[in-house]
Amino acid sequence: MSPGPASFRFVSSHRRVREDRRFVAGHGRFVADVALEGMLHVATLPSPYPAARILSIDASAALAIPGVHYVLTGDELAAATDPLMNGLDTPKVRRHPLAVGQARYSGEWVAAVVADNRALAEDAAELVRVSYEPLPFITDAEDALSPDSPPVHPAHGSNVLLDRTFVWGEVAQHFAESPRQLSFRVSWGRNSTVPIETFGVAASWNPWREMLDVWASIQMPKYPDQIARALRIPANGVRVHQDVDVGGSYGVKRGIKQTVLVAHLARRLGRPVRLIEDRLENMGGGDAHGPERIFDVEVAFNDDGIVRSMKMRALDNVGAYAGRAPFQLGKPIGAIVGPYRIQSVQYRAQSVTTNKAVQEAVRGFGQSPTNYAIETAMDKVAAATGLERIEVRRRNFIRKDQFPYLIPSGSTYDSGDYHTVVDKVLAHIDFDSMKRERARLRDNGLLAGIGIAACLEPGGANSAFEPLLNEKNTTTTWMDSCRIVVDALGFVTVTIHNTSSGQGHETLVATVVGEVLEIEPDLIRVIRPDSLACLPSNSPVGSRMAIMLGGAAFHASQKLKAKLMRIAAHQFKVTEDSVVYASGSTSNPDDGKQLGWADLVNIAHRNYHLLPEGMEPGLETTHVMQVPTGGRLPKDGRVQMYPCHSFEFHVVLMAIDPAIGKPEIKRYVVGHDCGTVINPHIVRGMTLGGIAHGIGAALLEEFVYNGDGQLVTQSFMDYPLPSSQEVPAVEIVHHCTPSPYTVFGQKGSGESGYLGAPAAISGAINDCVAPLGFSFDKLPIRISAIGDAIAAAQQGKQGT
Repeated sequence: MSPGPASFRFVSSHRRVREDRRFVAGHGRFVADVALEGMLHVATLPSPYPAARILSIDASAALAIPGVHYVLTGDELAAATDPLMNGLDTPKVRRHPLAVGQARYSGEWVAAVVADNRALAEDAAELVRVSYEPLPFITDAEDALSPDSPPVHPAHGSNVLLDRTFVWGEVAQHFAESPRQLSFRVSWGRNSTVPIETFGVAASWNPWREMLDVWASIQMPKYPDQIARALRIPANGVRVHQDVDVGGSYGVKRGIKQTVLVAHLARRLGRPVRLIEDRLENMGGGDAHGPERIFDVEVAFNDDGIVRSMKMRALDNVGAYAGRAPFQLGKPIGAIVGPYRIQSVQYRAQSVTTNKAVQEAVRGFGQSPTNYAIETAMDKVAAATGLERIEVRRRNFIRKDQFPYLIPSGSTYDSGDYHTVVDKVLAHIDFDSMKRERARLRDNGLLAGIGIAACLEPGGANSAFEPLLNEKNTTTTWMDSCRIVVDALGFVTVTIHNTSSGQGHETLVATVVGEVLEIEPDLIRVIRPDSLACLPSNSPVGSRMAIMLGGAAFHASQKLKAKLMRIAAHQFKVTEDSVVYASGSTSNPDDGKQLGWADLVNIAHRNYHLLPEGMEPGLETTHVMQVPTGGRLPKDGRVQMYPCHSFEFHVVLMAIDPAIGKPEIKRYVVGHDCGTVINPHIVRGMTLGGIAHGIGAALLEEFVYNGDGQLVTQSFMDYPLPSSQEVPAVEIVHHCTPSPYTVFGQKGSGESGYLGAPAAISGAINDCVAPLGFSFDKLPIRISAIGDAIAAAQQGKQGT
């Protein structure tokens, strides 16, 4: 990796986020702003049953309404398209945009109605008559493991998609030699990112050019490729317009089934077609749910609280189809021991289908639930040994002098200084004072507690978990790219080859290019070409943009800078290493001659006779960047997963009024180390948003199904989001441990905050109720559960 400059001019400075200007002024361009001539609109018809055979669909009444153009069924769509891709090798678990022959969860789309406007399409959908034969169904993951459970996909033979056990190190020996062991179970409730903007897509088919144009609110790798595969058309017949803004995602906006549905209709009807999900479509059948996971954990440790080995079983309820969901059990392998020196691990990853909505990628891709399980283990070790929870973590942390550090599962952590981050946080909050405040709150009749969580954020998205869980997948690169063009007037335009998802990519790239070329970033234009004009990219997932897109921009800038210096050296008649480059100008220190930016640009574009022999005219460079430390397939169940590892340390002071059971966060402090920060405003926003997301996962948000297999939290009336009442002012303590693998020392930060907040909040609540003799082992911990448990404990004490 090429080293970045020793000091920075623009990187790490508090610069305006350039995207904010258009968003604040209301000039973003979202899918709902795409208005194509003659565009038709789609509404979907959901299944009312969790499992049912589709006997017939009668659309005559709907089609009789003026303005209704078509009703599409699953059978027709399946005949015209191929099944959507699965990540695992499960060919008999077929997935289509509309149910084919059988509905597999309540809310699954069974038909799509096309009309002149959305309201008319919704009205017409109510007139479509579907005859069903209800079937046995299953919603519980452990029940789904049974061979006798109702099969979601009978052709597959069972409900088990994945059951893989990894053993890294001498687990049996370490357990046998350890004087202490404990085991426990915790559960992570099904929740998601539920962005303000639901998924939307518009498509137009030009039969004369044989070109499908797509506008979508996506955050997904290989999106054009998967569209082309499903529609059976060449990949260069799909043009995705990537200049569409995305109103929030953090993983869930994959949108393949919606896009294939709309694209087929556009081809079939010869008109542009658009689907903008309403909230019911999005939450009930829009492929927007996150992990639902049970952890069974055992740890082996000694009287000093040193954890030597861990056994973890993770059982994931992925819903009715495979999708990307099983891979969310794979990413945590890259940080399976967290920030701790645990010598050996046994990890069993189980993934099952049930009659629930599909689970897709969600922020952290399975890491936050795993962090919750690991941090619960540390709290329980502290309780068993009578040690302070922070002290147990200190004793188990990887030390600064041990980096780079190889963990049992085969990944090497790049850098870290966990003890210093903890020290800085404790000094910031005056931890003894916080404990006195907890005592004061308790003296005043409140239940009060402190929660602690230390966790890692793997960044860089190497996708190595894919071949680890599916041997037929031999992917060893998740590259990203950047192109820089300097026009004949000297203005710089940078193209990036992914979609926006509100993470400030334009600001990131302009800052990096400006840093290397030493020109003002605000003068650099950053654009997103359509997919046909793009270099390879794998989208903003896995906290990878600062590392991968930032790295690609750095190297493309270095190539451009080198070309400018070569032109100057040729004019000065000196070697290139003799040329001094500063602020876009070059000079020869021997004789004082100079060539400014305009001079160099003019030579490159207009004076071919002045160029070095063999140099192409113009100023254009590209760079396609491979993941640092990537490029290898798994071996013996071990693999280098992500190149960079950020660190978070959360401390939460919580109080609960025992009369109503409502938790209140009195103080929230997080120590954060993501290496060199390219833009502090962006990182701060991601961290604060991640903590708010984590508060929702810990206390409020869950997609709940009742005993009839019906989703009962389909709107924000029943699926509450954290508001300003629940999210406190968050204090961030910064530290920087640069990564040796990146150009400026930057690490990932897109998933920050969220990866530790649920564990810290859970720990705080359990510290609150510890004097009452019980604890909570499932997230979210709702107010009703807290109030009921407190009342039961108080009644129990009165009865003794």
